[in-house]
Amino acid sequence: MNSVLITGCNRGIGLGLVKNLLTNNLAKSVIATCRDPNKAEELKELSQKYNNLHVFQLDLKDFNRYELLVKEVSDIVKGSGLNVLINNAGISSKFTRVNLVKAEQMTEHFLVNTTAPLLLTKAFIPLLKEASTLNSSAPLGVQRAAVINLSSVLGSIADNQQGGFYPYRCSKSALNAVTRSLSFDLKDYKILVMSLHPGWIKTDMGGKNALLDIEPASDTIVKLFLSLTDKHNGGFYQYDGKSVPW
Repeated sequence: MNSVLITGCNRGIGLGLVKNLLTNNLAKSVIATCRDPNKAEELKELSQKYNNLHVFQLDLKDFNRYELLVKEVSDIVKGSGLNVLINNAGISSKFTRVNLVKAEQMTEHFLVNTTAPLLLTKAFIPLLKEASTLNSSAPLGVQRAAVINLSSVLGSIADNQQGGFYPYRCSKSALNAVTRSLSFDLKDYKILVMSLHPGWIKTDMGGKNALLDIEPASDTIVKLFLSLTDKHNGGFYQYDGKSVPW
């Protein structure tokens, strides 16, 4: 891969993916965003060690910032386009029953988990198209151009046997709908789009009781990225490649 952009990289799975890509030398340019780079100590340390890591400030709710970010990324990739956009950043409220759910929770989750990934992808379509065109000999996948939306099994309607989690579940279900529509809208440009359930990982969001550690989980996820083909386009998969029901 020539270039990969990942949102939400100050901690958790975003940071884990950045580390994996850098240590395994899988991309010429790794572009990481977070809300406050000055507080992202590990990212700052990595940027001093790896010249191909570029860290930018991005608050997903600041939609006016998107155009400038595209320009900043364009200056880095210098005409080679963006190969992979990983919409990782998101928010999650605690378990919420119907009697406790609030309108502002729903609105905030849809804004960050659904609207922002859609509009950020929209902003980067020109660079994704550029990468796809320049790598036209490559098959559909991350070596050409791809958008990967980090969703969750909690966004699966068919798999919901528990209820609750209204803000998070609904926003991730909507993100899956975004993925599906984008897969058709970007199909003619040979840009792959898929939703990924990364697994239950020990992060601030996942909690200490989660089943997976960040480092091995990141390694498994990156291996899946590298194996993506046209059969994955418009689909919903978990970290090990197993299909997740909508």
